[in-house]
Amino acid sequence: MSASCTHNCSSCGEKCDKRQNGIEKARLGELSSVRRVIAVVSGKGGVGKSMVTTLLAVLARRRGLRTAILDADMTGPSIPRAFGLKGKIEEGPDGFFPMRTKTGIEVMSVNLMLESEDSPLIWRGPLLANLVTRFWSDTVWDDLDVMFVDCPPGTGDVPLAVLQRLPIDAAVMVTSPQELVGMIVEKAVGLCRATSVPIAAFVENFSYYICPHCDAKHTLYGESRVEQLATAHGVGQVARMPIYHKLAAAVDKGMTELFEGDWLDELADKLLEGLDHV
Repeated sequence: MSASCTHNCSSCGEKCDKRQNGIEKARLGELSSVRRVIAVVSGKGGVGKSMVTTLLAVLARRRGLRTAILDADMTGPSIPRAFGLKGKIEEGPDGFFPMRTKTGIEVMSVNLMLESEDSPLIWRGPLLANLVTRFWSDTVWDDLDVMFVDCPPGTGDVPLAVLQRLPIDAAVMVTSPQELVGMIVEKAVGLCRATSVPIAAFVENFSYYICPHCDAKHTLYGESRVEQLATAHGVGQVARMPIYHKLAAAVDKGMTELFEGDWLDELADKLLEGLDHV
């Protein structure tokens, strides 16, 4: 892939790894461009993929990059709530127009298309997978430096569509210390391998808890395993996130963009390397 790739295969004649495994990538609309696409994945639900996606997007925006989140968790979307977004996405002749957060992060989510945020989307897998590619192709993405894709858990239709049909540059794998979670995360690792998506980093959520009274660190869910997991798969970048009540409260109130914490700073620097917006 060329360093100047905009992920718009319709205007490109190069042969590159974005047309791999005989599966053509979904095309961007003519008015859109995206320089880098990072998927946040895990085989297990409830480990904090949406939290990691949200924080990485906030860190990218703080670095002055044009940033977006494509919320691919169609049946359990939570990205709009984390940013306090309400209302409905606008649609024009050129496609959907993503909603913007207070700091300018573009967000596309099915929850911004439903009558209310708690309305269920009762669709079968192939329809959900098709909606993911529509979010990519039929949304007017405004000259983005980086897009984060919040994937649903598992290895079914929707995560497969994300990794096969979208031009994903790298994946961030989210896990937690429990051995059960690690076993299921291995399945997501296998999905990335099968779709030739490189894993850039492992993020271990719920890694520890620091007592606010004595500053003692407690490993409530067992000792960290993220270093061993990363080493086993040849991944050099890891990050550990704590159980932190103030962060959870900020997300619940739609104030994620005000969070303070350096847990993902090093990872963000690595993922966003070379993306200096002009």
